[in-house]
Parts: sequence; C-alpha cells; structure tokens
Amino acid sequence: MLAKNQTLTLECAALGADFEGICRHEGQVVFVRGALPGEQVRAKIIKTTRSYAVARLEALLTRAPDRAEPPCPYYPRCGGCTAQHLSYAATLAHKRAQVRDCLERIGGIAGPCVGETMGMASPWRYRNKGAFPVGCRADGRSDGPRIGCFAARSHDIVDAPQGCLLQSAQSDALVGAVRQWMAQCRVPPYEEARHAGLVRHVMTREAADGSAMLVVVVNGRDVPDAPALVSLARQAAPGLRSVLLNENTRRTNVILGERSRVLWGADALEDEIGGFAMRVSPRSFFQVNRTQAQRLYDLVLAMANLQGSERVWDVYCGCGSITLPLAVHASWVTGVEIVADAVADARENARRAGIRNVDFLAGAAEQALPLLARERGAPDVIVLDPPRKGCERAALDAIAQCGARRLVYVSCNPATLARDVGLLSACGWKLQSAQPVDMFPWTGHVETVVLLSKLNTKQHIEVELNLDELDLTAAESKATYEEIKEYVLEHTGLKVSHLYIAQVKQKYGIIERENYNKPKSENSKQPKCPPEKEAAITEALKYFGMI
Repeated sequence: MLAKNQTLTLECAALGADFEGICRHEGQVVFVRGALPGEQVRAKIIKTTRSYAVARLEALLTRAPDRAEPPCPYYPRCGGCTAQHLSYAATLAHKRAQVRDCLERIGGIAGPCVGETMGMASPWRYRNKGAFPVGCRADGRSDGPRIGCFAARSHDIVDAPQGCLLQSAQSDALVGAVRQWMAQCRVPPYEEARHAGLVRHVMTREAADGSAMLVVVVNGRDVPDAPALVSLARQAAPGLRSVLLNENTRRTNVILGERSRVLWGADALEDEIGGFAMRVSPRSFFQVNRTQAQRLYDLVLAMANLQGSERVWDVYCGCGSITLPLAVHASWVTGVEIVADAVADARENARRAGIRNVDFLAGAAEQALPLLARERGAPDVIVLDPPRKGCERAALDAIAQCGARRLVYVSCNPATLARDVGLLSACGWKLQSAQPVDMFPWTGHVETVVLLSKLNTKQHIEVELNLDELDLTAAESKATYEEIKEYVLEHTGLKVSHLYIAQVKQKYGIIERENYNKPKSENSKQPKCPPEKEAAITEALKYFGMI
C-alpha cells in the first residue's frame, strides 16, 4: 500500500484526459502531472485513496521525444494550461484519441469515424475573453493583490504580473491597470474564506477590430475612485470602449453577478464573426477563440447541409452567432437560450443584420423543446451546443421524438457528448462523423462537432451505457461523499447528506454504484435537496472537477 510522502521511481504508460501521466506501482494507478508516456520519473506521493494515488513529479530520469519546454513562466503552477510540456502535434493526437475513446466506451459506438483534430497555425494569444480571480496571500498578509489563475484543483491564486500567453497583449495591459489602481487606491482584494474584501475578478473581452471591454467584479456596489480606474484602463488599452462594474455579493464560484453598471463607455461590445456583427454584453456567451470558432461554425453549416427550405432549431444559441448564418440557408430558425441577456443580444443582432426568418425563445431547453414540438411540429435539422454537463434528459427525449432528420451536436466535453450520443442512438439516431476542433490549445478541453441522422427504422438500437464512467477529467478529481460533505461545510457552513449529494450528482449525469437516491422502502418519503444546498454541492462538484 502506497503511503503519503513516499518517493518512487515510475514508468509512465499513458496520458489521462487532462494530460496527467498515468503510471502503475505494484498494480496501483499513480497519477503524475507532468509525466509523459515512455518516461521514467521520480515522484513523491502527495495523496492516496483506495483505488489510486497522486504523486508530484520530482525528477525526469528519461525524456520522451514529444516533450517540449513550456514558454510560460507560471507553468505548471497555474492551472489554466496542462499541456505546455508536450509538443502541439502530440496534444492534437491525444485529443482525437480522447474523443474516440469516449464515443466507444461511454456511448457504445463501435468504430466511430473521428477526424484528425483541427489545430491552429499559431496556438498562442488566441483568447478574446479572460476571467482572472483576484485575492490575497493564503496567510492573509497584504503584499498587494494577486491576479492570475487558480492553481490546479484549488482556489490558490497564482499571481501572474507578466500576463498570460493565451490572452491578448491588450488584455494583459488591462489587468495591469486594475492591479495599479488597486495598489494606488488601496482597494482590498477579495478574501474567499471570510467573504470579505472588494475586488473578486477582472474580466476582459476583445472584439475582432481590437475594441475591448473591462469588467471589474466586486463584492459590493461601488469602488473607491472609479474615475482613476477608468483613466488608468484607458491609458493602458487604446482599444478600450467600455468599463463596467459587476456586483456579485454571493458566496459562490460563479464569476458574474446579475447586475452590471457602466462606469465609462458602452454597455456591450460590438464583435464580428462569419460576416455578422454581434452585440456581446458581459454575460453573453461568445466563443473565446475566434479563429477556431469560425472553422467550427463552417463545420456546423456543412454538416447541417441546408438547402433553403428547412426549419431549424438552434438550441443553446447564445447571442445568435450560429443562428444567423443558419438562417441565411434555411427557411426558418428558432433559437433557444436560457440566459435572458443573451436572448436580448441575439434579437438585436438579428435586427441589425436584417435577418427576419428567425425567432428566439428565452428558457431552458428541456422546457422549451417539448413546447416547440407541440406547437410548431417537427424541425428538419437541430443544432445543439450545450454547456459541459450536456443536455438534460427531457431535452434529449424531445429531440428523439420530434421527427427531425438531422442533428448537429457541438460539445466541449467528450464524456457528456458520448453519453448523449449513446442515448440518442438508442432512440434510432446514427452517428455519421465526429470532428474534433482544438478550441482551447494547451488545455485538456476539446470541442467536437458530430453529425447524427435519424435511421429509417421503427426498431430501437439497444445500447448499454456505463454512466459511472462519465467523470473522465482525471481520477484524482473524483471525490468521495465525505470529501464533498467536508468541502461544503468548510466553504458554506451547510451540512449536506449523502442523499442530497446523490440527487445533485444524478442531475448532472453522474450515476453512483450505490444508489443513495432511492428511498429505503416503498412507503418512505424522500426529501428533496433544498436550493441553497444544491448550489453548494454543485460548487463542490465543480471544485473537484466532476462537472
């Protein structure tokens, strides 16, 4: 049995989903972040469980041919990137293998057709949006604000005064301006443990023409010397068009609060993609990698294969960035989106573009789709672009029964994509092709576009799905019930039961071998998880990388 602080010599055999090295010692799996297949390493055990251990890389004894020298001075302390120690070509191959493995193992799809991952010619400075946590030292001592990224699997902030190689130079300059303003005006950074302090996050956006937005997220309603903040930001970034203050006073890991107000400039950014002007407000979804987003949208259009007469549902449509190009080639497109601000942006974007054959519904997909099917009948084509958790089962049921002929599914999570494809295939849909797109170079994330068509048969395909395998982010990110309970108690003061945790896990498609979500007898009444405890458990699952 492995023990904490034990030092071992290990051989790395494979990579996990987030580029962690997978080793074995006397039959037990040991995860070593930074180790590559074929390498011999010396590593120190830092965590043990019944089924696996986690070790810290101490020394490389042999080097793999694909190993690269990370250009970022904060790698690997920063948790934003996980693959800078690997050649770019090797990261693309790994992401393709990850998509294929998920479709086979989780989705039950035999021999899926998966294309080579579409990479970038220059995979740096590609992000048009950044969100940087702000805090202080873990011991509470004040040596100026820490602004950067969270360390891997923690809320410890890695201070990054030199900026981020994935962000634009203008974004780095805006973060630097906020740092200068906080020091100059003695603005207190947020202290997560005490829910004290003021500045929580700095968010930047940059449009295709170089215009930029700065959003300062605060634990309050106002900031000291707002004119100084605006002045420093405008000096730092010539393309700056707006400075906003966002209020978020809740104990939550959600970055943005519900209310934003303009300190200077416009309330939204004007961006462009696919030849369409896009109004993008702070809470609107817009792809962070414009270059790859355009390639992805071209893929969606090609797979949709619209001839001009089709009715289309664009589900999880955001601000309409794919809805409008679809409308050019379709008879009518209906966009569905749960974020009200994004729906307002989508309607305005359509109006300004002169696109009249679209409408937008504000609401959850699982509620809107059955309503659409009843009131308007079957669409010809459906486009899906859900969040990482995938589609709710009610939404998939509506899709399976609505009578559409073609489905294009865009996903940022191969595991939940595979789960949903497997469920749809059991309802008569067939996977035609899958194309990975490297939307987020140097991270474990991969975007995938798949095409499914409805089979011309009344018989269903029976597919056995092992939903226990959905959490593929890395084994060390899985937490026990007790660990989740401890996290919730420590961070919120709430006590939660195994039953409540199981209910929330089930909501996100994490099915447990021991089903705590069932009543112990036929006559027993099962309490439902209160909203505040559900929110706390959800944040714990996010912290442990399970959703």
